[in-house]
This record gives sequence, structure tokens and C-alpha cells, in this order.
Amino acid sequence: MLAAAFADANSSTMNMSAHLHFAGGYLPSDSKDWRTIVPALLVAVCLVGFTGNVCVISVLLHSAWKGRPSMIHSLILNLSLADLSLLLFSAPVRATAYFKSVWDLGWFVCKSSDWFVHTCMAAKSLTIVAVAKVCFMYASAPAKPVSMHNCTIWSVLVAIWAAASLLPLPEWFFSTTRLHEGVEMCLMDVPPVAEEFMAMFGKLYPLLAFCLPSLFASFYFWRAYGQCRKRGTKTQNLRNQMRSKQLTVMLLSIAVTSAVLWLPEWVAWLWVWHVKARGPAPPQGFIALSQVLVFSTSSANPLIFLVMSEEFKEDLKGLWKWMITKKQPTASESQKTPAGHSEAPPDDVPAPESPTSIPEKEKTGSPSSGIEKSEKAQMPTLPDVEQFWHERDTVPCVQDNDPVPWEHEDQETGDCDK
Repeated sequence: MLAAAFADANSSTMNMSAHLHFAGGYLPSDSKDWRTIVPALLVAVCLVGFTGNVCVISVLLHSAWKGRPSMIHSLILNLSLADLSLLLFSAPVRATAYFKSVWDLGWFVCKSSDWFVHTCMAAKSLTIVAVAKVCFMYASAPAKPVSMHNCTIWSVLVAIWAAASLLPLPEWFFSTTRLHEGVEMCLMDVPPVAEEFMAMFGKLYPLLAFCLPSLFASFYFWRAYGQCRKRGTKTQNLRNQMRSKQLTVMLLSIAVTSAVLWLPEWVAWLWVWHVKARGPAPPQGFIALSQVLVFSTSSANPLIFLVMSEEFKEDLKGLWKWMITKKQPTASESQKTPAGHSEAPPDDVPAPESPTSIPEKEKTGSPSSGIEKSEKAQMPTLPDVEQFWHERDTVPCVQDNDPVPWEHEDQETGDCDK
């Protein structure tokens, strides 16, 4: 069904696309299936990517809150923020543009859509180069952490986004809305004066934003992997060596995945920018699927972190436990607060009374005597003990079996009380 829809869309727009350079993700088509399948794919990619990138960003921010942020964590955070920006701001625009046959998103969205997408892509490419460089520094000396000042980290991030926003700036200048055959379209309108400049831009931009960053990243990852294999096998270095190798393989997987999923987009870019007047135009289905793959990269990176990084798994579990333990004290405190106040004695409770004052209060019928009587009622005396004290009180002091009774005949009966 998808192939048939793409074939119908391609046949209906072949003549139009051969002379017009569409922008903003706008691809006119008469096929309802094609206008439904591509937005559905983009929505699915957005849901998966949004969940994964939010988890990655939460873990990295929680780790930075617990300790000093590292350079490599800051770069991975920057990569996830670029992915999240693509999924939040660009993918919905592309899905809407595919779904409708006319452009009704406005002049500003048309002008900034392609520029923003390629800015995020260029930022990701430059971030991957910086990540590869830091990974090589870490692999060269895994026992020594790569620590940098916050000023250096911020300077690198600002430089990455500044260069990434300047590279696709010509797309901002020449993208505009225009009526064509009574239909509002988002097009790349290049005046004759700037045709040579834009032709040069069409060749240089993929080189600067994709080819050269991929080449430099591959070079640093190759050297980092070589350093991981050359390390010794001493006991104190074994753990750092294994950790360095896992980090290198994980970051290399991210770079390779991004390059593979971006490659169709750059092929379509070169094809569109260098198509001749009577030459074959790129198929509309190929252009649509290449853009879907660009956004799917933003969903693949969090999955790579989750599958290949043991540290990320542990930090994710720690974040989950921290969120649970943070919610439990609030509920437990609300339940334990009344009990805590009941245990604390009030201020108006008198001090323990002395033994001499107790009989007087018993005669006056004080509340304390009532409490003591109730306590005595609650503590029954054992029968054997009660009988023993009763017999001791009733038996006279002089016993009948006294061996010398004549010595006690003249004594008064009250002497036994002395």
C-alpha cells in the first residue's frame, strides 16, 4: 500500500516537482493514503523519541545535580536536547504539511522550518565530533577523568549552536510562501542573481554539515578504540579499560546510526538541488521516507543509551528510586504527625508526685488518685502473693511452736510491732 501510494503521488506531482523546489517539508499529493501514512509514522516516531529523550535528559540532569557535570555528559545532554527540539517543533510541522494539500501554516513557519531542521542536524553532527574528541581523551587515560571548567563547557556548546545556526542560513533567506496555480505553497524562491551562490551552497552544505564531521568523528573514534585495545591488563586498570571500551562502542554506535539514517536525506538534498530542467526528479516517496528517517534518529539514540550503557541503566534506576523515596515521606509524615503529637506530653502535665503527697490527694479525691486506682485495677495481684501477705498480716508475732515460751510470757503483745 505504501509503495502504491508513493507511486501515485510521484506520478501526480512529477511535472510540478521538476520545476519547483519545495521547502518546509511541503509535498503536494492527491493520494490520501500517502498523506495519512507518513504523518502516522512521524507521530509514532515522536512518541517514542519524546519518551526516550526525556528519560535521558532527566538522568543527566539528576547526575549533574548530584555532582559536578562532566564534559561528555554535557555533550550527550546537548545531543538529546537537539533530538527533543526536532521532535517537538519540526516533526509536527512536517506531519501537518504532509497531511494537507495546501500550505496554511504561515509565512514564518515556511521560512524557518528547513532552517531549524538543518540547524539541529548540524548541531548534532558537531556535537558528535566533540564527543568523539572527548572519548579519545578519556580512552588515552581512563584512570584520569576528563574534567573541564563550566566556562569551557558552555563555550563549546555555544560555539556548536552558533556554527550550526549559521550554516543553513541561506535557506531562511530564500524560503517563502507563494501562490502557484491558485494553491498556496512553501517554495525555495531563488532570484537569478543568487543562483550561482545557491548552487555552491547546495554542494558545500552537505560537505560541512555531514561529510567532514563524520570524517573527523570516525578518525577520533578509531584512535579511541585503538587506545582501548592497547591498554594493559593490570587489575587496577582493568575496570577503567572495560568502561572506556564500552563508552567508545556506545558513542560509535550513535555516530554510525546517525550517519546511516541521515544518508538518504543528503542524497535527496543533492538530487533536488542539482536536478536539471528536463532531468528526472527524485521520487516523492523517497523524499518523504528520507525525512522520516531523519526524525527516527532522534528516537534511536535514547534506545542505544538504554541498551548499551550500564551506567545509564543504574542512573535511571537511581532516579526512579529517588522519585519514589521523595514521594513517600510526604505521605508518611501526614500519617505520623498526629501520632507524634499524642506521644509528646503537654505542658500543663504536673511533675511526678512525692510519696508523702499521695495520701493527701487520695483523700481529696484528686484526678491522680483516680488514675492510680485505675492502674491498680488494671494490674491484678496474683492469688499466691495476695494470700502470702494476708497471712503475714493476720498471724501473730509470737508463734505457737516457740521453743522457749517462758521468755516471752512477760512481754507485751505490742513488742512484736517494734
